[in-house]
Amino acid sequence: MRLMSATVIAYDGGMGRWEPDARGRLAKAALELYAAQGFDQTTVAEIASRAGLTERTFFRHFADKREVLFDGSDALRDLMLVAVADAPESATPVQIASAAFEAAGAAIQQNPERARLRNAVISANAELRERELIKLAWMASAVTDALRDRGVPEPTATLAAEAGVAVFKVAFVRWVASTGDLTEIIRETMGMLADQVAYTREDRKARDRVS
Repeated sequence: MRLMSATVIAYDGGMGRWEPDARGRLAKAALELYAAQGFDQTTVAEIASRAGLTERTFFRHFADKREVLFDGSDALRDLMLVAVADAPESATPVQIASAAFEAAGAAIQQNPERARLRNAVISANAELRERELIKLAWMASAVTDALRDRGVPEPTATLAAEAGVAVFKVAFVRWVASTGDLTEIIRETMGMLADQVAYTREDRKARDRVS
């Protein structure tokens, strides 16, 4: 049996022909339009037209125009959970959480232009910013559950996952304004947090000795 190509193929009955990579074309068209004229000002009809497809095809792939921006969240979460599961036994909970968000960063880094454009679109829209925060909270919850599965107790599991989210958010902002590698910036930012924690601990010990 001859296998189909890995390229996503979608059939649009209205157009009467096979459309290669319809999902990708719709996502690209949507992001370009959002960036050019604003998310709220862009219609599904415009997205479909720019992609050379129909509105029916759009709704076959996406529930609404917001979903174009958040497509792939499940796959990103799965990569993070694999990173948690594969972390060495000797790793601390914070190191494991950092590895999870580094895995997410590596995936995002594969298409930096899209990631930066997507960020610009989301940053310009309050509703989308709220949705992005919900997505990050959902990822933190998933990492927390995965840490618990490894035997990490509470509140350590939650604290480590939330620290990972905080580091990721700061690192992402730094990355958007730079030309560096997102994974390296996440790792560096986590190191900055660790240094600050260590400094605070030593400062507290010094105060205790004086008193």
